Amino acid sequence: MQKDPGKLLEKYKAGNCTEKEKAIVESWYLELVSKGNAPAAADIEISKKEVWASLAEGKTDPKKNTVWRWAIAAAILFLIGAAGLFSLKEEGTTTLTKHTLKNNDVAPGSNKAFLTLADGTKISLTDAENGEIARQQGLSIQKTANGQLVYTVDDKAAGKNSKVAFNTIETPKGGQYQINLPDGTRVWLNAASSLRYPTKFSSNTRSVTLQGEGYFEVAKISDSKARRIPFIVKTANQEVEVLGTHFNINSYDDENEVKTTLLEGSVRVSLVGNIKNGPSKLLKPGEQSQLGNQAIQVKTVDTETVMAWKNGDFVFKGEDLKSIMKKVARWYDVEVVYQGDFDHLKFAGYLSRSKNISSVLGIMESTGKVHFSVEGRKVTVLK
Repeated sequence: MQKDPGKLLEKYKAGNCTEKEKAIVESWYLELVSKGNAPAAADIEISKKEVWASLAEGKTDPKKNTVWRWAIAAAILFLIGAAGLFSLKEEGTTTLTKHTLKNNDVAPGSNKAFLTLADGTKISLTDAENGEIARQQGLSIQKTANGQLVYTVDDKAAGKNSKVAFNTIETPKGGQYQINLPDGTRVWLNAASSLRYPTKFSSNTRSVTLQGEGYFEVAKISDSKARRIPFIVKTANQEVEVLGTHFNINSYDDENEVKTTLLEGSVRVSLVGNIKNGPSKLLKPGEQSQLGNQAIQVKTVDTETVMAWKNGDFVFKGEDLKSIMKKVARWYDVEVVYQGDFDHLKFAGYLSRSKNISSVLGIMESTGKVHFSVEGRKVTVLK
């Protein structure tokens, strides 16, 4: 990995950085913006010559040199614009107005969810004490201190009731949660999502229903004849069959496509109801299926960007503004309205999801291409 800042910025400008190097360069700028050190778009051209002079002098410690911090910020903002990640060519740019955002700030989401038991009992996992919160169908349901719901078999009660019962865990806007299913499968739910699952899986298949977005690490389970028991994830329009693998499904109602991204193993994606006989696609690691208009397309994607939410980050790489704001709305539990046409505005950036909403919006404002007004939980997007 390139460590010299001058050469690293040159690589970034030429588009030759590795994903890790890109993250380093862009995180430099994002860190400066979060501290109020980033220059306005109008300062970029003036600062450009000073930037490269500073790089040549070897001023490489941004913590000890204020001039270097401004130089790096101007260089990165210039390079991002040159690379087409932030569009800075149009006239009428505006300056960053972080004071307005911070005065009307919104905290990020956290571990929040509701569990609905088979008998209709609804438990707020946010308010429940850590430890065992329920017993049913030969299972003990426990909440852990780090935001997980864990099912474990209660040997003493197991087998007393063979009736199939279903539980549902759902996250609100501004919430996320992890659940360990009775078979050992682990599922991470993003904001505004739900998972319906049986408290006990059958001996020949395992099936759950997802709404919203979830990341799955499926446990490998075999039957008495040493045959793998398949695991099926159903959404409104598709079914995904796996044997034991890691994958992500994005199936929000307000998205145009259902996206299934494979990280490890293999999965078969089919239209709902056609998992056995209908048209389907078999994915390889690094591939994503996109289901829209009853057709499945497959392409190779950047899995780091797809999985950023699960890893606690926002990662945008040439993503359009409205797509970004859908993610912002879910995670910060805000309403987003638009005043103007923003269909062709795209951004790139890297930021922790633990930051307040002002940090995310401030990054986009710093390009001079968009402005945000925050009133309570309503965000207005302005030219």
